[in-house]
Order: sequence, then C-alpha cells, then structure tokens
Amino acid sequence: MKAMLPTGRPEEMVELGEADEPSPAANEAVVEVAVFSVNRGEVFQLHGPIKRVGRPGKDVAGVVVRAAADGSGPAAGSRVVGHPPANGWAQRVAVPTASLAVLPADVSFEQAAALPLAGLTALRLLRAAGPLAGRRVLLTGASGGVGHYTTELAVNSGAHVTAVTATPERGKVLEEFGAEVVHDLDDVEGTFDIVLESVGGASTPKALSLLRPRGQMVWFGQASREPAQLSFFEFFKGPRSGTVRHFHYEHSDEGFGDDLATLVRLTAGGLLHPVIGRREDWRRTAEVLSDLRDRRVIGNAVLTVDHSATTAS
Repeated sequence: MKAMLPTGRPEEMVELGEADEPSPAANEAVVEVAVFSVNRGEVFQLHGPIKRVGRPGKDVAGVVVRAAADGSGPAAGSRVVGHPPANGWAQRVAVPTASLAVLPADVSFEQAAALPLAGLTALRLLRAAGPLAGRRVLLTGASGGVGHYTTELAVNSGAHVTAVTATPERGKVLEEFGAEVVHDLDDVEGTFDIVLESVGGASTPKALSLLRPRGQMVWFGQASREPAQLSFFEFFKGPRSGTVRHFHYEHSDEGFGDDLATLVRLTAGGLLHPVIGRREDWRRTAEVLSDLRDRRVIGNAVLTVDHSATTAS
C-alpha cells in the first residue's frame, strides 16, 4: 500500500512511498483512510528537538475494511474516526477498537479527521481543570486547533474565556466562539481562576502572575520551544496557595473511543465546530507540514487520501 514516509530532510519531511499492509492485533480494526489530519507536534517528530523514528499519523477518518478479530468495535463497512498511536498517513491503518468511534451520516470525514488529537486534548484539559461555569479562564497559545476546541467547549460550559493569540486574524474565530481576545499577555486585564498555559518561555511566569489566590495553572505545552523558568517566591505576589499542574492528554490506558464519541456527538449537534484552515490532497503533505511549522495554517489541516495513488505520481 502507499503511505507517507519520513525522509529525514527538513525541507521535505515526508514523501509518498510503499509500506507494508497493517498487521492488526486481535483488538484492532483495519481502517481504509479517507482523510487524515496533521498536527504541528508531528512536525517536531519529523524535524526538530523531539525527532522520532517511524511513520507518524494519529488522526484518521475512513471506513472499517476489516473488523477486529476479537469481535470488539465497529463492523466492516462502518464509517469511523480513529486515533491510532502512529502510521495514520497511509491508505490503511490498524486502530485499536477502544480508540474508534462510529460517525453519523451528518459528520463528514473532513470534520471527523480534525477532531482526535486537538479535540481530545481540549476535552480532557478542561475536564482536568475542573468546573468552569462562572469562572474566569485564561488560555495562552490559543491560535491552533487545541485552542479553538478549548475555547468553544469552555464558553459553552459557562466560562468567561480570555484567549491570547498572535494576530487579529487568528483571533477572529475565537471571538465568534464568545471569547475575549488579546494579542499580548501584557494587555490582559484582571486575574483568573484557571490559567491554561501552552507557550512556555517567558509566557509561563507571566501567566502565573495573572492567577488568582488559590487558582490553578495547568501547563500543557511549550509551543515556543523555549524552556520556562518559575520562581515559587512569585506565589507570594498574588496567586497565594495557587497550584501548577502538568497535563498530558494520554492520561490512562482506557483508549479514546468514548471521548471521540463525545466530540462526534457535539459536532453533529452543532455544539462543536472544527476549524479547517487547509484542505489538500495527501500528495501535498510535506508542503502542509512546512506551513504548519511556519504558522501559516489557522486551525486544522486535513488531507484526502487518493487510493489510486502511485509512488511515481
């Protein structure tokens, strides 16, 4: 089958090539991928400080062509969204059935493929932050897919959200979702019950200074790729008895299926709106990855798989 293979070259991180067919475990279904999404974090797997070996690809939508041998999960022919651990940028991929959700007819493959990594992160991040109704929430680094989902989910839960984005263009969607948008932490007014920090570097101590006494800062990323330095003496200047918590969306071995089903249900009900800033044929994956690295994509980028593709095309 055809798949996007890492090249090891920073100027063209992947290329179309030949890969082995999936060899599913008993609890895995084989999905024929219709659309996949790429994420900025995957850029760093291919080219950057956390470079890893292997084929990336964690966000897929398509049709089950081989049900799991153990009888779990969707039947062959089911439209699904999945979150495999890797190898999703391919014509077919094996996905644990615990990380699959069935799609209703009114949720497209493009919408579904944009949900998993960013949507799961947002959903579980807000669950970790605790009750939101009536609380003031500050979200840094809000321009990408995680920021969009986090903002819409938090506003719909009754929070007053202040979102920090680099430019007015990137903040427009967040304003439509109901957030107050600023473009520099120095312009933020007031203090917050919950600070969701994902930038790192100088942003982290500044965000901490905006926390109310007994508030909570949840650190879930370092988009600047710059390490943060905190002085715990700063807690005495405002956020007394505050807490700092690290969050990662892969918090258990339970799989992602139930939370994927929640994201699908919210999307089908018009309560969650995937922001798709780029749609391309999968032959342009390398170009899209470069644009993600250089922040030329607002929201999610989705790519449609051509099942007649050849390596020469």
